[in-house]
Amino acid sequence: MVIASAQVQGQVGGSALLVADHPPGFQVREAIWRSLWPSEELLATFFRGSPETLYRSRFLGRAQLHSNLSLELRPLESGDSGNFSVLLVDKQGRARTQTLQLKVYDAVPRPVVKVFIAVSGDAQPPKTCQVFLSCWAPNISDITYSWRREGTVDLGMEPAGLFTDGQVLSVSLGPGDKGVAYSCIVSNPVSWDLATVTPWESCHRQAAPGRASYKDVLLVVVPVLLLLILAGLSAWHWGPWSGKKKKDVCANEVDQETESPLV
Repeated sequence: MVIASAQVQGQVGGSALLVADHPPGFQVREAIWRSLWPSEELLATFFRGSPETLYRSRFLGRAQLHSNLSLELRPLESGDSGNFSVLLVDKQGRARTQTLQLKVYDAVPRPVVKVFIAVSGDAQPPKTCQVFLSCWAPNISDITYSWRREGTVDLGMEPAGLFTDGQVLSVSLGPGDKGVAYSCIVSNPVSWDLATVTPWESCHRQAAPGRASYKDVLLVVVPVLLLLILAGLSAWHWGPWSGKKKKDVCANEVDQETESPLV
């Protein structure tokens, strides 16, 4: 009995091919495909030269056994991730088992990029502009964020300007960067998408949807942080002292009873 394992990735709505791997000279006489997790189900068989996939499983109507005994699943659903196995038996009665782990991912949606500006106090348009670009893709797991400056050969940005696992990019712009565009690229193992912005445009206009001032963000974030800090200090101060005060009151009452004259 020989056991081998493999990993397969697929996208919701697409297909996944679970390959039945066997060495040269291994002449398959029988094959049995099963789903092992999250539930054990019979998916397809090959017996006496006849493939069969008419089994009542969650893949009924979505499983196809090919002539090379590989199993194709389509269209894939988000709940199809799991473990599978195929048992192969050759004409000499030797058995070979292979396990495969299927991971199904959602397609990555187009990200949303917002521009936050560190505005100076001067009324004149600034000569330089400090910009924070924030990128976000909703409801997606196993996602990776990266940035690209368009029109250059650089495939990525310097790590020093990246924050929050690559979701935020800090750049300093000058008049020569008026037409420079930045793209946020979101990806997972099976798909990717991007959104592009030209941040210099936001340095000379008032905050608009998707282009908020960095000071506006601070006006919201700082008060909330202060309230959280004050609440934490209050809980720390009154928690232990309140218990101590109760103990002091009880001790005073005991002392008074001890010192009172007998009647």
